[in-house]
Amino acid sequence: MRTTVTLDPDTRLLVERLMRERELSFKEAINEAIRAGVGERPDVPRSYTTPRELGAASVDLTRALAIAAQLDDEAITRELAEGR
Repeated sequence: MRTTVTLDPDTRLLVERLMRERELSFKEAINEAIRAGVGERPDVPRSYTTPRELGAASVDLTRALAIAAQLDDEAITRELAEGR
């Protein structure tokens, strides 16, 4: 099928980079980009994350932000004391 495509400047640069890297024509680069972005990829196996039980938290996570802020404050105080 023959059609006119108007590319945004950023997508034009992406297509041109694909053309250079893979030594493709404009038509081939556009087709590959569309297949990669929209088409199904049966050659790529799907990966899944297997959930694991980590046990009980060793830190009260309701105060996680307060703990992070305290650690941050200690690090800053240490750096200031060292003159950094």
